Amino acid sequence: MNNKFIYIFLFLSVNSIIAQKSDTLTLSKQKEITFKDRPTEENNYYNPLAPAKAAFYSAVLPGLGQIYNKRYWKVPIVYLGIGTSIYFYKLNNDDYNRFRNAYKRRLAGYTDDEFWGNGTTPIVSSDRLEDAQKTAKRNKDLSIAVAVAFYLLNIIDANVDAHLRQFNVNNDLTLEPVFELNPIDTKANYSISLKYRFK
Repeated sequence: MNNKFIYIFLFLSVNSIIAQKSDTLTLSKQKEITFKDRPTEENNYYNPLAPAKAAFYSAVLPGLGQIYNKRYWKVPIVYLGIGTSIYFYKLNNDDYNRFRNAYKRRLAGYTDDEFWGNGTTPIVSSDRLEDAQKTAKRNKDLSIAVAVAFYLLNIIDANVDAHLRQFNVNNDLTLEPVFELNPIDTKANYSISLKYRFK
């Protein structure tokens, strides 16, 4: 049973290659004309250092690798992610310092912090101040992690994008499913066709 599938696959592959070769021979003159008329930028010059260069630029200054890859629309996303993370880090750091200073003053015996209020009993208890410190510290650490993640994603995106810009996508090599109706027994035939066009 497995041998039948292998023979069918080989037959279809050879058949499609021969068909592609005959199509190419009939259109060879037309292809030569169109290839000569192309601009030099479309000849897909491969630069192996482009991904490393884009990653280096993004590591030095976030967003610079995206500019190098001519993906300008990604730069605001990078700065929005990093900037928002830094903003929340500063906000949580300020809250952490406020809670910590008030808690330390209470441990020293003072009753004049901003969370004490005007009465004899505090508005916010010392236990709540300790919990608020832990929460602010956790949020502060999370903000740092998100900022670092955006920075690393910016480098990875620049590197991958530079690789994909040089990826050769043309019609010379295609893999596509083929659905045909068998004329003998009127059953559907399913196969995968690999087409390679010789130049």
